[in-house]
Amino acid sequence: MTANITDVLAKVPTGLLIGNDWVDTDETFDVENPATGETLATLSSGGEKEALAALDAACAVQDEWARTSPRERSNILRRAFELVHERAEDFATLMTLEMGKPLAEARGEVTYGAEYLRWFSEEAVRDYGRSATVPEGTLRMVTRRKPVGPCLLITPWNFPLAMATRKVAPAVAAGCTMVLKPAKLTPLTAQYFAQTMLDAGLPKGVLNVVSGTSASAISSPLMADSRLRKVSFTGSTPVGKTLLKAAAENVLRTSMELGGNAPFIVFEDADLDQAVTGAMGAKMRNIGEACTAANRFIVHESVAEEFAQKFAQKIGELKLGNGMDETVTCGPLVEKSAQDNVAALVDDAVSKGATAIIGGAKGDGAGYFYQPTVLTGVPRDARVAQEEIFGPVAPILTFSTEEEALEIANDTEYGLASYVFTENSDRLYRLADGLEFGLMGFNAGVISNAAAPFGGVKQSGLGREGGAEGLDEYTTVQYIGVRDPYAEN
Repeated sequence: MTANITDVLAKVPTGLLIGNDWVDTDETFDVENPATGETLATLSSGGEKEALAALDAACAVQDEWARTSPRERSNILRRAFELVHERAEDFATLMTLEMGKPLAEARGEVTYGAEYLRWFSEEAVRDYGRSATVPEGTLRMVTRRKPVGPCLLITPWNFPLAMATRKVAPAVAAGCTMVLKPAKLTPLTAQYFAQTMLDAGLPKGVLNVVSGTSASAISSPLMADSRLRKVSFTGSTPVGKTLLKAAAENVLRTSMELGGNAPFIVFEDADLDQAVTGAMGAKMRNIGEACTAANRFIVHESVAEEFAQKFAQKIGELKLGNGMDETVTCGPLVEKSAQDNVAALVDDAVSKGATAIIGGAKGDGAGYFYQPTVLTGVPRDARVAQEEIFGPVAPILTFSTEEEALEIANDTEYGLASYVFTENSDRLYRLADGLEFGLMGFNAGVISNAAAPFGGVKQSGLGREGGAEGLDEYTTVQYIGVRDPYAEN
């Protein structure tokens, strides 16, 4: 049952979470519904003063929080997991209102995002070190993992809950305090999540939230402060590079999950119905606004026409509209500039010889809609084949040999997600070896999971989130050399 919009919005804190309190500021900003253009809420906007106050609060409790038992941290995360599920309709409603995704997908994100809380509640008590004797027999070697310290967590607008849980949960599990900076387009979900963490028993000061109109006004003073020890960022590659340069000054630990240009390769022996199903998940999940979204469909020339027609038929079944309508399966893009960019990419491809066999235009209405689109005959020099689309547009390119498919797939500065569809199991490891991407789906179009390490190579980033590797990102290794009692003096 859909939650009451007015009631849900009333539950969202509109201030900044600094230490013990939600604090209001004189400067504010509005959060807009991309389906209607209407203002949903007005939030306090933070800057340098508030960012440093939040870091003060985090530093004040870092030592105490680091000394809490793994079981206590685990229990807090488990309670948060349960509370998120209890409040699932509230979270889903907020995400649909502020980001645009259909309610069904927003509910799916609640399940996906909550899994990071459950996964890291279990990993919190399994943060192992090791013990051994050094080869010379003179020392007993002990290694242990310690929390890295206060962290800056910067989340994107496209998965407002899951990106927050994917960063906050391992930080909590490791014993780190945090300043969370949500995206200004979709801060409501993060603010409500932060309150949910407090309700789950997280001590005040461990998680601080500073939303604002200027990301740099918040991040720059924090990253210049020697007390900050880590930054985790999900967003564009250009912004990630800027943050990496700033991080170098204080030698900060960094986790960067940046842009993508995912190839979706369909071989001549693929089960085309299965490939189309995978393509719908890989491309149209989240309206195509995902860094893992299939960006280029690289299809064997012998099956390209059949695949395109089947894919277009499924695309045509999508209903474009306001995601709060339970029958809608494709919502608006997040803002007008996103809509304009997608339109420009399609227009460029068509001007270079591509054909829109379905879609190819902006949608009707006040919101930022773009018709789900399939493009055939796309040349490799078209912008849509080179740039991250972040919208419901599927460009199809063709190939004739496995080597050519790999060459096209790797012809990008990015290296996050990739997808391969074939019935030839021998290709699995050949393609895995050849593809320069951190993630690969084999006959599967949706592969993200809290238990799996998520991250890219090349200009798609550094580090991994999720899985056992996700906890390592928030710890440092300390080696203790203990004199062996049996060693000669």
